Amino acid sequence: MAPMSTIKTVCVYCGSGPGTNPRFTEGAKAFGKALAENNIRLVYGGGSLGLMGAVATSVLDHGGTVTGIIPDFLRLRENALTRVQEMIVTPDMHERKRLMFERSDAFVALPGGVGTLEELVEQMTWKQLGRHAKPVLLANIDNFWEPLFSLLSHMRQTEFIRAGLSIDILKADRVEEILPKLKAAAAQVAESEKELAPEMARKL
Repeated sequence: MAPMSTIKTVCVYCGSGPGTNPRFTEGAKAFGKALAENNIRLVYGGGSLGLMGAVATSVLDHGGTVTGIIPDFLRLRENALTRVQEMIVTPDMHERKRLMFERSDAFVALPGGVGTLEELVEQMTWKQLGRHAKPVLLANIDNFWEPLFSLLSHMRQTEFIRAGLSIDILKADRVEEILPKLKAAAAQVAESEKELAPEMARKL
């Protein structure tokens, strides 16, 4: 049998601002603590502001490890977090996203804006097209992602998401559900299925 996937690193997409709801920051901090306590490395966008800073700082404060990956032009704007054990500065967004994919066993989207949505949808698209089989989860803190779930449902009803092209997206309404759901999903995936198709990787 092929070896099955395990979760050693999690990529988190989230806002570089805190949002208006304090539960967003509370959730980011709680998830950072959970990652550290489970010895799972955080891979994220490298900033120290907003939810990005909250989740990374929480991982570090609880003895965990963090890899930040940030484009050079965002180092000052997002105030790159210098405490992380590993900070990778890339020349552009494409390289950043490629490295975030390669270094992660799963993807979690906390609340965020257009950038968060763009990175999330890219992983959803690659998964839908069979480019990878890594778990993708929406942390639905205080129902933040409900409008997206409604849109996906609408896309299915209008058959733009057709039978055979369903999107396997995990959903967690509570932070404590995130890691168990990721681990259960990863246990169903062969290690060889996690990798991005070579022709896709070359194009990034």
